[in-house]
Amino acid sequence: MTRIAVGGFLHETNTFAPTKATYADFQHGGGWPAMAQGADVLKVMRGINVGIAGFVDAAEANGWKLVPTIACGASPSAHVTEDAFERIVKVMVDGIASAGALDGVYLDLHGAMVTEHFDDGEGEILARVRRVIGSDVPLVASLDLHANVTPEMIEHADALIAYRTYPHVDMADTGRAAAEHLALMLKTKQRFAKAFRQLPFLIPISWQCTNDQPTKGIYQKVAALEGDAVPTISFAPGFPAADFEHCAPSVFAYGRSQGDADAAADAIASLVAGHEDDFDGKIYSPDEGVLVAMELARHARKPIVIADTQDNPGAGGDSDTTGMLRALVRNRATRAATGAIYDPDSARAAHQAGVGASVTLSLGGKSGIPGDAPYTETFVVERLSDGRFIAPGPYYGGREMEMGPSACLRIGDVRVVVSSHKAQLADQAMYRYVGIEPTEQAILVNKSSVHFRADFEPIAERLLICAAPGAMPADTAALPWTRLRPGIRMRPNGPAFTPRDK
Repeated sequence: MTRIAVGGFLHETNTFAPTKATYADFQHGGGWPAMAQGADVLKVMRGINVGIAGFVDAAEANGWKLVPTIACGASPSAHVTEDAFERIVKVMVDGIASAGALDGVYLDLHGAMVTEHFDDGEGEILARVRRVIGSDVPLVASLDLHANVTPEMIEHADALIAYRTYPHVDMADTGRAAAEHLALMLKTKQRFAKAFRQLPFLIPISWQCTNDQPTKGIYQKVAALEGDAVPTISFAPGFPAADFEHCAPSVFAYGRSQGDADAAADAIASLVAGHEDDFDGKIYSPDEGVLVAMELARHARKPIVIADTQDNPGAGGDSDTTGMLRALVRNRATRAATGAIYDPDSARAAHQAGVGASVTLSLGGKSGIPGDAPYTETFVVERLSDGRFIAPGPYYGGREMEMGPSACLRIGDVRVVVSSHKAQLADQAMYRYVGIEPTEQAILVNKSSVHFRADFEPIAERLLICAAPGAMPADTAALPWTRLRPGIRMRPNGPAFTPRDK
């Protein structure tokens, strides 16, 4: 029987973010399933939208025997602590080393992990796995669309395959694609030639959405190039908030010959470069966005949905800034809701006060973001929740969410979801669990950049993007870069990075 070891370790690292990812964060998972080890991996990672779940389905259909090690993820943040990285990777590598004879290894990785001691977390993981399995055992990995792929990752893996949707509704599908490619390698006993290209400019995440052009058309071309000569090719727009040399969009292709791989990679790299002017769009200030939304809402039949993009916990924000809430209240917005503000102390105070009580809080604003501060006001407690619910929308895909003690607070005609854990507001259930029906609101302000679109576009009259103070600037050139690749443009058509004199 074909024996395949599997494991997963995912983290998207914003090196400019305020909070690091600890071992406890991976145990809890945030928006990811809680950490699972050994046989529990195959129990937990099923029927949900994550790479390893798709791989497991395909592997079992192929009749493979799976050897599970560990699977975990944590909400995007600053660096993964050395303690967390070493403890998790030890379980993964030791499990693979002790598995006996293996026919292959599959890993569900992100591709943009930076740790306290390694710039290239995935390159280090793949190198350690390669050392224990040797050069002959195939090693494949699925990656996030936002991966910052490095030469070391390309070197140590036989194939890397990235998501093709943002919002990431194809995470499980990408795991299945990795299984399909591994099956091809096992059947043909062939290692495919590799081609790797890095692009000359950073792409802000707000303009990476695959529902829109130019990214939608680029991925259509990626799919069209695949075939017998090039079994798999990926375009990763990258995660433009990791301050190290290989933070960049990239293309990586695998071909029957080096010429096949090079031609496919060059075609996509040229296509992306030709769209530099298109990777841009309108970003509103908080007051501008709220006023536009209020005007649109006067005649809209569905909510106006605003992305609070710079405090996106899916990009390293702490999900606690108050700029958009202040703008809603200041401009007297009605039938408006926003969430989720991460503030365990305020959630606890709301639970102590009880439903119907008025409570004065210093809400949010505790992550030290310049230009932000706690919002001290009196709120009405409208609803309380223990924070446990299912998120059935396309992005979370039926995951069990655990947001901790939570509340719906009201100030004027603005309602606020307050939680004790943070996760990107990418599912309508993240309003409903505290009694807010999103389809009945005139304005929704989601702490998300793009993932929310999978579940909110169908109920939205219009989508807007606002830039209130937060950890993930919509203008990537505004970040205080120190270690990028010399010459890369820090945003489309933006200034080139020049290292400071030492």
